[in-house]
Amino acid sequence: MIPREVINYVELPAKNIPATKAFFERAFAWSFIDYGKEYTAFSNSGIEGGFFLSELVSSTANGACLLVLLSDDLEATERRVRCAGGTISQAIFSFPGGRRFHFTEPSGNELAVWSPVKAYIA
Repeated sequence: MIPREVINYVELPAKNIPATKAFFERAFAWSFIDYGKEYTAFSNSGIEGGFFLSELVSSTANGACLLVLLSDDLEATERRVRCAGGTISQAIFSFPGGRRFHFTEPSGNELAVWSPVKAYIA
């Protein structure tokens, strides 16, 4: 039986689909399937989704949902983000339950990465 009313897929804008794909492949080993020049689907990310060609960006400053990735080594993930061409928009900070940082990828979309307090990791 297929679960109902759960988040199943997410779509994000991308000004430059090839650059966005290259970033996520390099930083996080996501996989992609292109559906023409204006859409690419991703997998191997925890949830499947896609990027559609658009001049818009997903940012909390304009009210967009923030996608947050999980990491077991926040500093190593931050290095991979930088090396892959991402820009750190908010340095690592602590909050109850863990630590996180925010970044933008080459198309300008804002995402975050968090690492829970070790007691939370199963």
